Amino acid sequence: MLGCSLPSLQGRSVSKSLSVEEINLTYLGQSVGSEQKRHPDLAGIYLLPDPRLAFAARTILAQDAEKTLDIQYYIWKKDTTGMLLLHALYEAADRGVKVRLLLDDNGTNGLDTELMALNAHPNIEVRLFNPFLFRPFKQVGFLTDFMRSNRRMHNKSFIADNSISVLGGRNVGDEYFGATDGVLFADLDNLVSGDLVQMVSKSFDEYWDSQSAYPIDLIVEPITQAEHDLVLVSLLQAQASPEAVRYIQAKEELGDLDEILKNQTLWHWVPTQFVVDPASKGLGIYDKEELILHSIAKTLGEPEHSLDIVSPYFVPTNSGTDYFVNLARQGKQVRILTNSMVATDVLAVHSGYAKHRKRLVENGVLLYEMKPEIGSKNINNVGFLGSSGSSLHAKTFSADMNRVFIGSFNFDPRSAKLNTEMGIVSDDAQLARDLDDIFKAEVPQSAWLVVKNPDADKLEWHDGKTGEILHQEPLSKWYQRWVVTVLGWLPIDWLL
Repeated sequence: MLGCSLPSLQGRSVSKSLSVEEINLTYLGQSVGSEQKRHPDLAGIYLLPDPRLAFAARTILAQDAEKTLDIQYYIWKKDTTGMLLLHALYEAADRGVKVRLLLDDNGTNGLDTELMALNAHPNIEVRLFNPFLFRPFKQVGFLTDFMRSNRRMHNKSFIADNSISVLGGRNVGDEYFGATDGVLFADLDNLVSGDLVQMVSKSFDEYWDSQSAYPIDLIVEPITQAEHDLVLVSLLQAQASPEAVRYIQAKEELGDLDEILKNQTLWHWVPTQFVVDPASKGLGIYDKEELILHSIAKTLGEPEHSLDIVSPYFVPTNSGTDYFVNLARQGKQVRILTNSMVATDVLAVHSGYAKHRKRLVENGVLLYEMKPEIGSKNINNVGFLGSSGSSLHAKTFSADMNRVFIGSFNFDPRSAKLNTEMGIVSDDAQLARDLDDIFKAEVPQSAWLVVKNPDADKLEWHDGKTGEILHQEPLSKWYQRWVVTVLGWLPIDWLL
């Protein structure tokens, strides 16, 4: 299929999210609806900084859905948590739940057989966003169809009965849920309930029916009955694996959905807007005013006093640097937390960021770089800053200690112009204060403060935990610094 073009979408099935009338017939719809009546025009937000509980929330939604599950992700790994969630979807389908699974094809490596087996279920349909035709080596697609292949669906949502959804920054994989001995991607999700979820579902429908979403059986070769049966066995085995135990325990710790919905002390009912890119961005077709960057800027507004940015991939470009510098020169507090060279998983992104650091810090921007904190990891004590062995992955912005964005958007050109993104902006002073507390108490311990050496035209890194001052990229190797320097010379910022 290497030399072939993408297949026609003519005759592709059409399906939609539950209507309001159908929502009201479900337990979730009735439960959320009763709370919505007590909080008209507001959305319910339940923070999920703990990775195990974030996994448990998805499992609980899959188990409690009665009518539909609409699921959209950038990465879905073939590992413990990925297989556990696939099993949860299969069980839901066996109960009669209609499952629509939309995955970006850049993040489905090794899952073709499993996804085809799920797609064979009469209640499950799988589609791939901007798929690659040459399955054994997808990277070939970047050579044969670069402009399309380079546009990815970075959205992340897990919607049950068009009533409640998990939104945020986590993909599906062990490193996002704390199930690995390697790097843990420290992240932040929320449960979202109320009428706002219908906007999330409307966006899902748009992506599902877009010209970039291909039924998997148009892209992947058919599997045999033996392969199908083997997948079902492997899904059952995943449930019984030792690695699954702590996730089953996490589900019990979070409680059932009825307990979660009734425990309103953990819910923030606040004015909230859903922001999302148009699905046509996946084809490079959009108006500037439609893009999520425009929506975030409009809903967050111009900061009057302060702006906090948490972005694992931070490439401000010249225009973004100008913006942050101008805010700082006006006396407004600007704090930015991103990954250090040794914490990032993409050195090219660090190269696009590093060349702007000096100008930011010499003009008063407080710039922090996440430590990797190599050591033994305790996944039972993990927030969105993570623990040992962490790489920052949370995406959240806060303006004036009042308005907060949480979602998939990184402050970089890729999120702005290439990938599709989504998130929410809430008028939530409590959440903004929580983020401020993290910057004051936890960030100095978990990150290096980057400052300009007063006696030289160089940067230095201050460790707030030990008091140590470092004069080059902390813990980095010479060849890493060399690669970052060389990449910084190349005109590739628009790809980062």
